[in-house]
Amino acid sequence: MARMETPLETERPSPRYSGIDLWSPAEILDSMIEGQFAAVAAVHAARPALERAALAIEERLRAGGRLVYAGAGTSGRLAVQDGAELMPTFSWPAERLLLLMAGGDDALLRAVEGAEDTADEAAALIYQHRIGDKDALIAVAASGTTPFTLACLREAGARGALTVGIANNPDTPLLNEADHPVCLDTGAEPIAGSTRMKAGTAQRVALTLLSSLVMIRLGRVYEGLMVDVQPSNRKLVRRSEAILGQLTGHSREHVRDALRQAKGSVKLALLLLEGQSLGEAQGALAETGGDLRAAKTLLEGRRTQKKRA
Repeated sequence: MARMETPLETERPSPRYSGIDLWSPAEILDSMIEGQFAAVAAVHAARPALERAALAIEERLRAGGRLVYAGAGTSGRLAVQDGAELMPTFSWPAERLLLLMAGGDDALLRAVEGAEDTADEAAALIYQHRIGDKDALIAVAASGTTPFTLACLREAGARGALTVGIANNPDTPLLNEADHPVCLDTGAEPIAGSTRMKAGTAQRVALTLLSSLVMIRLGRVYEGLMVDVQPSNRKLVRRSEAILGQLTGHSREHVRDALRQAKGSVKLALLLLEGQSLGEAQGALAETGGDLRAAKTLLEGRRTQKKRA
């Protein structure tokens, strides 16, 4: 008689929760909250791996590469959400971001039957988008075995891309084959196999930390503020104005005028408010890859040289 395969940790029923449907509402909530704390602890345990992955991604992106996210089901939706938020938060260019979701856009709102098993589709997407040695791919799968996600990672790696694998089960193919494996060991779920719970929380936190660290390293945060925010709605316009007011002390009228000249760019507006000409400010940001702190240092050095001349 054939032996049954040992279930993955995220699929295994836990004796801790075996009677959960008989508990009081307060007990159920307490047990699930306990699980959320455990999920964050799993991310903390993976901090060294996240740091290594972020620094490696930074190197590829500094060289002009693209950031690619890949996943299926809950993991894919979390990956896509993290990637999509980089554009309004950090002005990450759309042309340098790829979001590969098993089942396509339809799968963002509903389950698409069999989508996660489409390894051929995954390989075709990597080829179609010409993902290569300048790019960095983040593949996310709670099981660490999802065919679509694993095929994305394998094909991208074969084409020279940097690969980061995030999974919630140790010693699984996604982790074993990634350049930078990030294991979020969250164990069994309160509802067996429902990886939208502990595993999903750990993935969401890890993705947020990873991408935010990369963006900070790339100079898209200054003094703890979102200086690359895209003012695409009234709330973000007000935030841009508030950031400039806080950093420069200028009146709202002056701030708005600078933002108009800068066409909404907080970084460019800040340099204008500090007395730089539009051309000087644009040139300094271009030379420093958009790093505001580096641009200010460059301009200050030039100002000092002029005084000495």
